[in-house]
Amino acid sequence: MNRMQQSVESTQAIAESDAIAVERTLAGDRDAYRVLVERHSHNVFRLAYRMTGNRHDAEEVVQEAFLRGYQKLGQFAARSNFGTWVYRIAANYAIDRMRQRDRDGMENDPLNRVPDGAPTPERLTQSIELRKQMERALAALSDAERTAFVMRHWEGCGIEEIAGVLKSSSNATKNTVFRAVQKLRRALQPVVETRAQARAMGTES
Repeated sequence: MNRMQQSVESTQAIAESDAIAVERTLAGDRDAYRVLVERHSHNVFRLAYRMTGNRHDAEEVVQEAFLRGYQKLGQFAARSNFGTWVYRIAANYAIDRMRQRDRDGMENDPLNRVPDGAPTPERLTQSIELRKQMERALAALSDAERTAFVMRHWEGCGIEEIAGVLKSSSNATKNTVFRAVQKLRRALQPVVETRAQARAMGTES
């Protein structure tokens, strides 16, 4: 059995297990929902952290996403994937939270631009300098651009799914992804060129 087959079968097994947990939760077994939270919270946190840029907001997004998921579980279609469903709830709430933060003027507070000191869920690159520049570049994107880029290029979501979260058309979503990529390339180009020059001169640390 090759890795692709194993991956597909593993995904199918998780989806089937999720469906059983959902049925048990709806029947009144709260412990069953805890299983769903433990199984999917890491991926939801990773998405939330990348979208919001800080641990505090990411943790709140995770908590709210699973709370809303529990409250709306009766609306969940058994034929759907629970992981994808709660993922979409988290993405929508993260966007709402970022927009509220913008309306409150929190993006202009210098304290919100200070890194929280916590490690990222996973290293974005092998270079700390490049990672920091990437974080700054992501923060400079609009909420829609950041969401579209993260969901498309880091989480592997389809255009239709992203469009649903952004409440936009597929073509508009494609353009949003394209704009985000172009902006990030321009922002990262100086760092990449500096690293390339240092490598060519044999001075890269």
